[in-house]
Amino acid sequence: MMFSEKDKLLLLQVARESIHQKVNNNAQYTPLNTLDYPPLNKKSGAFVSVYHKTKLRGCLGRFQSEKPLYLLISGLAASAATADLRFSPILKEELDGVAVEISVLSPLKQIFHQNEIIIGKHGIYMKHGSKRGTLLPQVAIKQNWNALQFLEFCAKNKVGIGKNEWMNSELFVYEALVFHNRIK
Repeated sequence: MMFSEKDKLLLLQVARESIHQKVNNNAQYTPLNTLDYPPLNKKSGAFVSVYHKTKLRGCLGRFQSEKPLYLLISGLAASAATADLRFSPILKEELDGVAVEISVLSPLKQIFHQNEIIIGKHGIYMKHGSKRGTLLPQVAIKQNWNALQFLEFCAKNKVGIGKNEWMNSELFVYEALVFHNRIK
């Protein structure tokens, strides 16, 4: 996953404009064609996290998409800011304090043991029957977790199963290229 600084800035701009259009006009932003920037046209998974100042206010993503990355980011940003049911929607008066974090994802790779998880490099995706949950790679670093703590938290708080039930779940890892325009 190679992105120039210009590519990253363009994706952040798409995300911010999408949020502004959704919050101000309840409209979907349609970014201009990005044919001059091939990485933005790739089809890959991504997550968009939206913060008001330093407080998380939404985080949504997809592991795969048939849309080009820039269109996926546009839709995810608007939805994360206004439709993540775990958080209150961003309001017009909060737009100046909005920051965006984009995580562009590698494909999922199945693993069979917790020792295959590299903290700081891997995010985890867990399937237990019809239940699913994920944690981005940066979460373990922010929380100072080891692989076991990472798995237990995902099982209990994201998948909704017992913290040790990760041992009876399908496990996958992925990498993320993370960039943001955080407000301090």
